[in-house]
Amino acid sequence: MHSNTKGALFGLLAFALFSTHDIVVKYLGATYSTFQIVFFSVLLGFPLATLMLMHDGKDANLRPRHPWWTGVRTIAVMTTGACGFYAVTELPLAQFYAIIFAMPLVITLLSIPLLGERVGLHRAAAVLAGLVGVLIVLRPGSADLTLGHAAALTAAFSGGLASIIVRKVGHEERSVVLLLYPMVANVVVMGAILPFVYVPPTGVAFAAQAVIAVLAFCGTLGVIAAYKTGEAVIVAPMQYSQILWATLYGALFFGERPDLTTAIGAGIIIASGIYILLRESRNRETSNRPVLRTRTRHETGTFLRAGSLLQRKSDKPGNRGKSAKG
Repeated sequence: MHSNTKGALFGLLAFALFSTHDIVVKYLGATYSTFQIVFFSVLLGFPLATLMLMHDGKDANLRPRHPWWTGVRTIAVMTTGACGFYAVTELPLAQFYAIIFAMPLVITLLSIPLLGERVGLHRAAAVLAGLVGVLIVLRPGSADLTLGHAAALTAAFSGGLASIIVRKVGHEERSVVLLLYPMVANVVVMGAILPFVYVPPTGVAFAAQAVIAVLAFCGTLGVIAAYKTGEAVIVAPMQYSQILWATLYGALFFGERPDLTTAIGAGIIIASGIYILLRESRNRETSNRPVLRTRTRHETGTFLRAGSLLQRKSDKPGNRGKSAKG
């Protein structure tokens, strides 16, 4: 089997696991506060995350070299997690994914002021088309816009901001710092809110929280395997398979039926995102390629970001030449 085929299959499996992760979040969200779900997700994910970070043999401390950017990124990741979890519980799954898939558009736009990236006519047109797709999904004026929609849009923006900061300082900042700070911050902040929203979980609910941590762990391993096996431009579009899982799971478990307008808008957003990926894969004039370099699932601060783990592996002396090929 060709390596790109293997990479694509690993990617499909990984994003199927992440979609299942979101189903469990949605199930818990019917009873428990978003803050409580986030808190226990990160708390139960810590042992698994620690196992993945134990192989970092670099002799250094955990003080950030760029404290300002690390702080902004930590806030952005926490916002993405809280807003994303809330939006999953409030919106039909297909609609949530359609909005969150606007993240490559945000990354492309933010790359101009933050990375000094030049966005040519083709990518600019793709961004405009994607924004039109978002408007089609939201249907302002003809459909009620809820806090769930606002939360999904906020998650798309903050997730894009967090990713672009990785591109800006990731070559100087230790990946362990970028990975751990959002998780620790989530424990502290969500733990402070927890007494005001806490509902004692049943045995089934607590088991579901553990399942979320395991699915995030396995999904992250799957994404890493996918990008280590296949080319990024082949693997990256596999994230859009989540819209298919969202449609299936939504119909099976929540009686959701995405309407034609949502399907059209989602199709435009996905097409624009894939086009941006393809354009960046062909662009050899810049080393940034911000979307292609931040092409994993949006980071929620409840588990490790696969992109940072991939960066940590590529930073090893023997892998630098390989990773430079992108």
